Amino acid sequence: MMKLARLLPSRSQLSEKLLHGKAGDVKDASRLYAFTSRAGISNARENSAAKGYIADRIFAPYSVYKGKAALSVTPVLPTFTKLDSGSLVVDRRGVMMMKFLPAIGERKYDNEKRQVFALSPTEVGSMISLGPKDSCEFFHDPSMLSSNAGQVRKSLTIKAHADGTGYLISLNVVNNILKTKEFFTVPVTTAEFAVMKTACSFALPHILGWDRLTNNPSRDSRRTVGLPSKVDPQFLDSEWDK
Repeated sequence: MMKLARLLPSRSQLSEKLLHGKAGDVKDASRLYAFTSRAGISNARENSAAKGYIADRIFAPYSVYKGKAALSVTPVLPTFTKLDSGSLVVDRRGVMMMKFLPAIGERKYDNEKRQVFALSPTEVGSMISLGPKDSCEFFHDPSMLSSNAGQVRKSLTIKAHADGTGYLISLNVVNNILKTKEFFTVPVTTAEFAVMKTACSFALPHILGWDRLTNNPSRDSRRTVGLPSKVDPQFLDSEWDK
């Protein structure tokens, strides 16, 4: 038992190092896969006593790596506000975040030039209802309701292959402010898309916040809602920050 006790701190330190590494350091696909796999199952836990809350963050993206780009999908849970009555209401809705990284070489991807697209619950419903010959397209304006409305346009297209062997997922980003146009395309197999659909179906009640309705009350009473004060920025990507 004493030997086991001496091993635990070193493993904890390793998890902390993986979670708080710089985003720009992850280039190679194999290293990125190892990073997301090991960091994904590690609990990114921070005690923010100064702000009066404790928050747990778990990162477990599903990623596929192809010749021209890589794609990862991960749920972003909603945040809540606690009313004076003690009730919790959704402050910011949850989404399924799709992150695209362009290839810069063989099995290498540029995390610094990533683009994200946040699927709303309704858009998630459209995606998981796709049949083997169906397609769908979504349009977003990340600068909506601001002075830059209409200056940045994003369109996500999911199109089935004619032979039914999978789908082509494409993201087109036009930024008139920076005078840039970016295009990402990631072909996914039927099996890979099935994993995405199943994972999104499982995550849907959670991004709606409905899982809080069935949580053990004693568990919720030990935690108040908030975001950690220090989390690696790569995990806090917001489509509306682009």
